[in-house]
Amino acid sequence: MGIPVKLPAFEGPLDLLLHLIESNKIDIYDIPIVTITDQYMEYIQAMEKKDLNIMSEFLVMAATLLEIKAKMLLPAEVNEEGEEIDPRADLVERLLEYKLYKFMAAQLKARRNQAGQSFYREADIPKEVASYIEPVDMEKLIGDLTLAKLDAVFRDVLRRSVDKIDPVRSGFGEIEMEEVSLEDRISYVEETLKKEPRTSFRKLLEGKKRRGKMQVIVTFLAVLELMKTGKLTVKQEETFGEIYIEWEKTPAGEGNDKAVPAAGAGETEEQGA
Repeated sequence: MGIPVKLPAFEGPLDLLLHLIESNKIDIYDIPIVTITDQYMEYIQAMEKKDLNIMSEFLVMAATLLEIKAKMLLPAEVNEEGEEIDPRADLVERLLEYKLYKFMAAQLKARRNQAGQSFYREADIPKEVASYIEPVDMEKLIGDLTLAKLDAVFRDVLRRSVDKIDPVRSGFGEIEMEEVSLEDRISYVEETLKKEPRTSFRKLLEGKKRRGKMQVIVTFLAVLELMKTGKLTVKQEETFGEIYIEWEKTPAGEGNDKAVPAAGAGETEEQGA
């Protein structure tokens, strides 16, 4: 009957390799791949083969070690810079990374255990003491404060408020919608021309009230509409000169039989606005 041998449990193939390196006191940057491979294979053969998933990870690492062992027996490969490529370089990098993670896990575990040994005393302050509010001494609070100092503080606050105002956006004001109808502007043009049969287009647009952009546009449309119906004509006596609007149709009952003739009619030129 053989003597049972209990092997330590390893979390993975890298854990086993790291254990072998530390047990043999080997430099991780110069691993004797033949010795480590032989010892690794001995552990693999002695392990309990219950979980195939875990065993497959160890077998993959065994194949990697055998591959590295075979490359070590062959002539060394050379990179583009003329340096020899060490077949163990990738394995060493993985071992160093695993060792770092293992060290960090040990540190976190130690801190968790240390925190579990700490105990904190619960607050036992009486409710009367916890709810106590120190009375305010107004004389001590005000001190040497005077009305002049209060006024200075107030002015400083106002000045800061003014500095925060956007000098551009603050002057925009509110946008109001102009309600201007074409019928109203046609009536306005007719009434204006009945009182003054010949008037300038500029004067007609300006009117007596404050004019907005929408009002100017609708007034212009009203003039076009009245021109289409033949109630008025538009004349310009010279290029880029003043544009005059003349009323052509006089309503009955007002005593004017015809429109006032325009000055220099022979030299005028009708233009459609």
